[in-house]
Amino acid sequence: MGKGENNDPKDVQRKEKAKIQLKRNIGYFDGVSFIIGSIVGAGIFVSPTGVLKHSLLNVGVALMIWTASGLVSLMGALCYAELGTALPYSGGEYSHIKRGLGSVPAFVFIWTSTFTKPASNAARALLFAEYATQPFYGICPTPDLLKKCLALAVLWSLGILNGLSVKMAAWLQAVFTLLKMMALSVIAVGGIVLLVARQKETLARFEDMFSSEIPNASQVAEAFFQGLYAYGGWWSLNYMAEEMKSPSRNIPLTVMTAVPAVIVFYLLVNISYLTVLTPKEIVSSVAVAVTWADRVIPSVAWIIPLSVAVSIFGALNSSMFTLGRLSYAGSQSGHLPLLISMLNVHSCTPAPAMIFSTIIASIFIIPSDLIMLTNYFGFSSWLMTGLTCASLIVLRYREPHLHRPYKVFLPIPFMMVAMSFFLVLAPIVWSPNLQYVYGFLFMLGSLIVYLPFIHFKLRFAFLDKITCHLQLLLEVCPADGSAEGKCE
Repeated sequence: MGKGENNDPKDVQRKEKAKIQLKRNIGYFDGVSFIIGSIVGAGIFVSPTGVLKHSLLNVGVALMIWTASGLVSLMGALCYAELGTALPYSGGEYSHIKRGLGSVPAFVFIWTSTFTKPASNAARALLFAEYATQPFYGICPTPDLLKKCLALAVLWSLGILNGLSVKMAAWLQAVFTLLKMMALSVIAVGGIVLLVARQKETLARFEDMFSSEIPNASQVAEAFFQGLYAYGGWWSLNYMAEEMKSPSRNIPLTVMTAVPAVIVFYLLVNISYLTVLTPKEIVSSVAVAVTWADRVIPSVAWIIPLSVAVSIFGALNSSMFTLGRLSYAGSQSGHLPLLISMLNVHSCTPAPAMIFSTIIASIFIIPSDLIMLTNYFGFSSWLMTGLTCASLIVLRYREPHLHRPYKVFLPIPFMMVAMSFFLVLAPIVWSPNLQYVYGFLFMLGSLIVYLPFIHFKLRFAFLDKITCHLQLLLEVCPADGSAEGKCE
């Protein structure tokens, strides 16, 4: 053995720990919490009316659409589970599109997401601020300045927490997911009890649930859009695949637990609403869960507005966590500034990526009218879902020997691609609007940035100096570097 060699196992282990890289701290229960937390926001408490309204108050059709929307979401999640286990890297759709379809579509995705996802977080933070402050103002509107200040405080608190500790962020997510599921359980169980207690009155409503007018194809499609929107967030686990413990086992298991659980809860909650309220009352209610609580548990009805705030907070934490991983992955591939892919030398968290995404979300909060611009990109999420499932199909044929611990039934990704492009094209065909043109132009505008800075690798020397100073200030270094590595 050479004089300078040292094969002591403890020394090797110490060096591995000293490496700066994302740690596998997220287990099965954490994964379930993140998926459920991402899907269940304010919608199911406040306005699950879109499906019923576009179903022409036909209870049977509405419940079928809730079920079908959940099953489509589960199919998509299973496609993502294959990609997440075969390619367990941070970045979710971005990483998969880049591997399957190439650098340009991946850059278009991250270019669009860098603006739309922080804007969505800003909207959640403002909605949380509204629900958190409303009890203090009664029927009076909450001052905009107070809402914006509270929204900024929440954004930065979660941004800093996620930048400091993955374990703490995961613990917070688990707590808030548990609280929101307890609130949904109160509504679901309350509905079942009332359904049993008022058998004649309520069962008659469900026996004739298909007796109302049957919606036409375009109305069913619109109701389907609303249902799928309520299940949005099922894709979140793939953003943290690099940090999952035993991803080959836990990613499919987590998906198969979380998404069916949400489907069951959504159906039970909707049945509970229909047990207490008529379809017309549900559609006309500003906040369905609050109206339900006033009828069923009037003495503690305040629990529901509080639950809405808790639910939004949990969804915001999950969204910020995943967005940080998207920025981190984009920077690692050279599609975002180098600093964003660096990790904190103490906590091994993507702190610069969290700061970057939180700053952009804060910009959207200050003039909150900017959030309205995200309406132009409603179609983009399903476009990217279609491209991700297309990547799965491409990789099946191009890389047949890629190790796939979990393989989805191949017709499912084909169905998801067809469904995704239908969901992109249908609104454009049925209700043409200039906003779709603006959205596509913005996405194509990414090529103006891509060609000089990514393809031709244009660099500015002064940016390297800024990166170096910020690296020292934030105490970060590139992933897989030594904990002692510093900018010279």
